[in-house]
Amino acid sequence: MPEVVLAAESGRELGSSSTRRLRAQGKIPGVVYGHGADPIPVAVGGREFQIALSGEAGLNTLLSLEVGGKNFLTLARDIQRHPFKNVVTHIDFQIVRRDELISAEITINLVGEPIEVQHGDGIVDQQLFTLAIKAKPADIPPSVDLDISELTIGAALHVSDIAIPKGVELETDPEATVVAGQPPRVQATAEEEAEAAAALAGEAGEAPAAESGDAESAEG
Repeated sequence: MPEVVLAAESGRELGSSSTRRLRAQGKIPGVVYGHGADPIPVAVGGREFQIALSGEAGLNTLLSLEVGGKNFLTLARDIQRHPFKNVVTHIDFQIVRRDELISAEITINLVGEPIEVQHGDGIVDQQLFTLAIKAKPADIPPSVDLDISELTIGAALHVSDIAIPKGVELETDPEATVVAGQPPRVQATAEEEAEAAAALAGEAGEAPAAESGDAESAEG
């Protein structure tokens, strides 16, 4: 995976007032850290950062960060956002090496048409959307695909059913369910109502027995 070059300004002032000024200029404050290096306060252009992560690798894009004449191979981690405005307010840039294994999360894409589920008016219930993995920075895939063509109602596909690329170590439980074929909602509701009615009938049937027992005790 080739890295994307991103320029960063070093020597930014710390403090809330200077941070507000940076954001007013369309810049994002951040810090570069990792591999024993002293943390370096930086600032990057908000638009440039957005463009850098707009490729298929997304948050796992390798960033060649240019800081004060030096280049750092980094990944953007711990991206903080404003709670209401949905804008990035701070970024941690983690220094990485090409030969080390690092943790990452990648997206799971469902591919194929689950004909049996569709014919039965069932529901494709995706329960897991990302995988936790370990890989060298250049080996981190942007995503993985899971073919759901053979999915049927009442069946499920698991993490172990995903083809994991070479050089990638899986950290998510292989037995975790990714997607399940669920029955139609109307059918499911009817079954739930039937079970509830049966439970109520059972409770009602037990009540007379309890009363009879109480009466016998009273006679005794």
